[in-house]
This record gives sequence, structure tokens and C-alpha cells, in this order.
Amino acid sequence: MSVRARLTALYATLFLAAGGVLLGVSYWLVARHFERTLREEVASGVLADLRGQYLLALVGTTIVAVALGWIVAGRVLRPLAEITQTARRVSTDRLDERIALGGPQDELRELADTFDSMLDSLGGAFASQRRFVANASHELRTPLTVLRAEVDVTLADPDASVAELRAMGETVREATAEAEQLLDSLLVLARSEAGIERRAAVDLEAAAGRAVEATATEARVRGVAVRVEGEPVVVDGDPRLLERLVGNLVENAVRHNEEGGWALVRVGLAPSGEAEVAVENTGAPVPEVAAQRLLEPFQRLARRGDGPPGAGLGLSIVRSVAEAHGGSVELAPRAGGGLRVAVRWPISRSRAASAAPRAADSPIPAAART
Repeated sequence: MSVRARLTALYATLFLAAGGVLLGVSYWLVARHFERTLREEVASGVLADLRGQYLLALVGTTIVAVALGWIVAGRVLRPLAEITQTARRVSTDRLDERIALGGPQDELRELADTFDSMLDSLGGAFASQRRFVANASHELRTPLTVLRAEVDVTLADPDASVAELRAMGETVREATAEAEQLLDSLLVLARSEAGIERRAAVDLEAAAGRAVEATATEARVRGVAVRVEGEPVVVDGDPRLLERLVGNLVENAVRHNEEGGWALVRVGLAPSGEAEVAVENTGAPVPEVAAQRLLEPFQRLARRGDGPPGAGLGLSIVRSVAEAHGGSVELAPRAGGGLRVAVRWPISRSRAASAAPRAADSPIPAAART
């Protein structure tokens, strides 16, 4: 049976039961009155007629109740029918469908609004996925094209020298490393968006120290001075993802800098009481509108060949990992050029500055620590 039929049967059954009880009580009261005021033969005849009339009235009103129950149930369930029809029309190519249910703010209106909100989220997710796939395909095509071109050119020359073969091998190795780095970034991004599978205590100050050590050679080549300020702050999360987040922040500050510039990494507590890692660096001026796009995948300020290498996934990974841990990212251009990126998380525990370890025991190199 459909919901409408079940509701109609329920209405009719309740009406039949209520009518039966009402008529039964009425018949009992009338019968007692007749037994006291009329002769037995007269009372029996009158009560017999009354029983027939009551039964006929009960049947008639039940039929009316069934008809009215069917109509009322249809009106009540009409919004559900609209929701069902919209859900049937929705597909990956028709995510613009909406119920937009009117009427009073009741449970059905709340259900329709929730369904519309879900469609809004799905539409945004599918659009983001399409952009991501298109951008990933474009980014992977470049190193693969370089690989094929180098191999084809070299194989087409039967008299290629050892030096030419070696040059081809170096070019292929660079393109392979670029593709490998892009694939690794894509895997990290997908992993962070899938949620946190395991959690452990992660010391953000120690993670910052390791990130500074990992980028020390590149910073020295680029002439960028990296400095760290902070105190031990521990958050709960996936150690590998959080290490990658802090590493991306420091790496981004070093690579997108200027000759003789500086980068400052601060680890501590934000005014809101949350754990914070803030990385500030010098560099070329960044427009406000362009800065906000840097948190999206494959967004870069400079074209390939005009700026530092990379696929434009570093800060998007930072945002994805932070959101997966319940955190947030704040990005703002500096007045003199460069960026300031601050990531904040709910804190699990923090050791006060007075209890911080000595500089000799700190995971941050003494040359980089203030």
C-alpha cells in the first residue's frame, strides 16, 4: 500500500473506532433511560430502530471519512511528491534542479530546503571535481609531452652522440620528477579530502624545524633567510598530513621570494586560543584578488617558465589538510610584497613558554631560531 492509502486507512479506522465508541455510549445511555421510562415491548422496538439508524450513520460517516482522508492525505503528501519528482530529474548533468517549496515553515518545508542545500553542495562538488580533473590532465600533459618529444627526437637521429643521449636522459629525468611530484601532490590532496583515518599528537614547532631543515639548501641558493619563532604547541591529527602542510608553507615562502629576502615562521597560540602556524615572506607584490585564488588547486601567480617550479597545489593542499583537521587558513598579501599565510587548529595541549625546552634541545636549528 502507498503512504496515501495507509494514511487514509488510518484516518478511517480512527474515525470508525471513535464513532463506534461514541454511538455505543449513546446507545447505552438511551437504553437505560428507555428501560426506566417505557414498557419493555415499546423500549425493545425503539432500541431496535435506534440500532439500525446508528449502524447506518456509522457506515455513512465512515465512507465520508475515507473520502475526506484520501483527499487530505493527498494534499499533505503533495510536497513529498514534488521532492520525489525533483530527485528523479536530478543527475550529474542536471544539478541545477531545485524544489523551492513554498508554504508554511513546517517539517516538509525544512526537508525540501535541506534537499536544496544538498543539491547546492553537490553542484559545487561536481563543478570542483570537473575543474580539478581538467587541470590535472592539463598539468600532466606537459611533462608527458616533453618526455615523448625528447625520446622521439633522439630516436629519429641514428647518429646521436653520447652527449646528446645524456642530455635527453637528463631532460627525461627532470620531466619524470615533475610528473612524480605532481602525482604525489594529487595523492596528498585526495587523501586529505577523504578525511582523517588516524590521529596522533603532532608538535607543530618540531614540524616547523624539520621543514626549515628540508628547505635549508634551497633557501641558501636563493639567498633567503629563514627564521623561526615559537613555542611547543601540540595538536591531534595525521602526522604525515600535518608535516606536509607545514612543509608546504615553508617551501612556498622560500620559493616565491626574492633574492636577499626573508621568511618568518611563527608557531604558537592565536589570540582566539587556537594553535597557529603563520608563515610570512617577502616577494613580489600580490593583488588581493589573485591572493585568494592561490588556495584553489593549480593556481599560480606566474606562468610556467616565468617563476619557480610547481603545479600550484601547495596552498590548496594546505587548505585541504587544515579543513580536514577542523582548522582554517587565512591568506593576505603583505604591504611591501609577499604573503602572510596563517593556519589555525583546535588545540589539544600547549606547553607554556616558561616550560619550553632549551635551545640546545629544540628541534629547530639554532641558526634559524630566535
